[in-house]
Amino acid sequence: MTSVYNHKVHCRQALIGGNYALLTTTTFVPNPDYYGALLWHRVMGSKVISVTHKGSPYLRVYSHCAKKEPGVSFVFINLSKNTSFEIDLFHDLNLNGGSPNFEFKGHKKREEYHLTPKDGNILSSIVLLNETPLELSDSLEIPALKPKLVDGLKPISIAAHSIAFVTIRDFNAPACS
Repeated sequence: MTSVYNHKVHCRQALIGGNYALLTTTTFVPNPDYYGALLWHRVMGSKVISVTHKGSPYLRVYSHCAKKEPGVSFVFINLSKNTSFEIDLFHDLNLNGGSPNFEFKGHKKREEYHLTPKDGNILSSIVLLNETPLELSDSLEIPALKPKLVDGLKPISIAAHSIAFVTIRDFNAPACS
């Protein structure tokens, strides 16, 4: 949101300590926010793309050029505890007719990373990535963060109280060239 005002960098207030640190203070095990920050770093590029959404005030959407390879990455944040959303980019982007300043083919599979709280409890210390718990390995390694590959023409399902990172490789925006 601050990129609209030409901010170039955002820093977390606390790496360790405080009420929303990325790591627990006693064991240094990642808190759920750590994985959201890590996915942002890996998926979202530095070029911001303006995106608007006129639906529910509980759904936030942000977009950047994809970090690696061509494409556009979106992050959807669902603040609602009861409502899930279906986003149909292929049809919604073409509602106005006219000539948009982008090309979206939808032929390639898109990459989706869905972060949800374990058992739906937003206070859980365990976050799920595509329904799999993110926990350190026995050797204390960060787990692999692998996307779910989804047909590019299907709607994007955003569960209640979740964050979804979505990269579309055959979405060509001039800002990303």
